Amino acid sequence: MKIALVAHDRKKETIIKLATAYQPILEQHELFATGTTGLKIMEATGLKVHRFKSGPLGGDQQIGAMISENKMDMIIFLRDPLASQPHEPDVNALIRLSDVYEIPLATNIGAAEVLIRGLANGFLDFRQVVKEEPQKPLSAY
Repeated sequence: MKIALVAHDRKKETIIKLATAYQPILEQHELFATGTTGLKIMEATGLKVHRFKSGPLGGDQQIGAMISENKMDMIIFLRDPLASQPHEPDVNALIRLSDVYEIPLATNIGAAEVLIRGLANGFLDFRQVVKEEPQKPLSAY
């Protein structure tokens, strides 16, 4: 799966701890991150991470573009809900796109752990199941 890892400044240490704790799971997937977050994760874990620009310089939008092109499967975006962000519209757009395209999104450590543990347990992408199921005529209901 293609997984985006993003964290606001006061959440970077938390995402590094998350990546370290779940490194055996994450290394089985293709990882993407905004600039500084990706660099810090690579330095701490040795994981291979494709880095985009930092969030305020367009990194959030680059991840959003991948979502809109159906090239991202999961997002872990540890947001700082108590700090104003200069690129808040980009953050909101990324969250909106994840809803539009039904991409799992964790914005806190609890939800992030649930998603990552789901990967370890054979995470099932319901979008693939829906595509494979034949459509029933309305009269069948």
